[in-house]
Amino acid sequence: MNIEPFGVELWMNEFETKCEYNLAETCVKSITVAELLELTGQSQDSITELLSLKLTYGSIEGSDRLRSAIASLYSNQTVSNTLVTHGTIGANSLVHQTLVSRGDKVVAVVPTYQQHYSIPASIGADVHALKLKAEDHFLPNLDQLRALVTPDTKLIAITNPNNPTGSLMDRDMLNEIASIARTADAWVLCDEVYRGIDQSGSGTTASIADIYEKGISTASMSKVYSLAGLRLGWLAAPEEVVEAVMIHRDYNTISVGMINDHFAALALENHQSILERSRKITRENLAILSEWVNKESLISWVKPQSGTTALLKYALDVSSREFCVSLLKETGVMLTPGSAMDIEGFVRIGFANSTDVLEVGLSLISDFLSKPVS
Repeated sequence: MNIEPFGVELWMNEFETKCEYNLAETCVKSITVAELLELTGQSQDSITELLSLKLTYGSIEGSDRLRSAIASLYSNQTVSNTLVTHGTIGANSLVHQTLVSRGDKVVAVVPTYQQHYSIPASIGADVHALKLKAEDHFLPNLDQLRALVTPDTKLIAITNPNNPTGSLMDRDMLNEIASIARTADAWVLCDEVYRGIDQSGSGTTASIADIYEKGISTASMSKVYSLAGLRLGWLAAPEEVVEAVMIHRDYNTISVGMINDHFAALALENHQSILERSRKITRENLAILSEWVNKESLISWVKPQSGTTALLKYALDVSSREFCVSLLKETGVMLTPGSAMDIEGFVRIGFANSTDVLEVGLSLISDFLSKPVS
């Protein structure tokens, strides 16, 4: 199987260990095991629970405890509608491999996480890009989506909140997308790994799995729950999808680690405490980033409504890779070039890491912008 190189991952692999100030990070500031216990109201002594845990394969689909906690994140999902995977990346990959065949038509928003167009293309699907534009606030143009979706469309792939733009589709727009999908009896796969840290209101928007009868939601412990090291994700979907995905999953997963399952369940049973921390970090840090953007004449943007990342448009006559490599070499600050996400002329910045890292990094970027790029 031929597949396009994963642009963002290649960039991360090349430079992530060579930077001093990582503003390419997309996870909310990671937490320690001790912080997790504190946030979930556990004592340090509770770690002794793990001493008697036998490190076998455990429940293949994920423990009932964990799947119940996952189901509680949604309005209309049950344990039988959930399946545990190796991260959102595992969930997304399994859904595409299960539902998409050679010759199927797939519509995917762009920019997005590259899985959602490169995996279907590698299978031999007919992939059509719905390009998100700044003038539309990086939200899907529904008229264009209607034109792209035809009776032979098998799947529509979206991300909400969007990576890398931070745009957010509300319930009304998700309902419209579901209506469009119904005209073709198409599946809608929504990567919701950033769900829970909206910049306003309760912080959590609706999920496609709760809105559309053929909606599939994927997410994980990585981004908003600050536990990327668990490498644990899930999908919430109709039972027929869960059962079909299980067939493919047997070939590459078996089960997740029992310790990972334990900590993920603990975190999700107390998800409001963790999300409250994440919303505080992302809202305060985005305010800092917004103030900085307003002062920089060479930078413009569409301010994110959710998520942990933003696209910055720069007014310099250099490629995004040249920009980012020069910035890294001169200042130690790492951003992600738009070229790694098939959108040139932009760079992606992550604003959910430590506030001091963000502030120092932005100051160094300002210094860099004040002189010609070498």
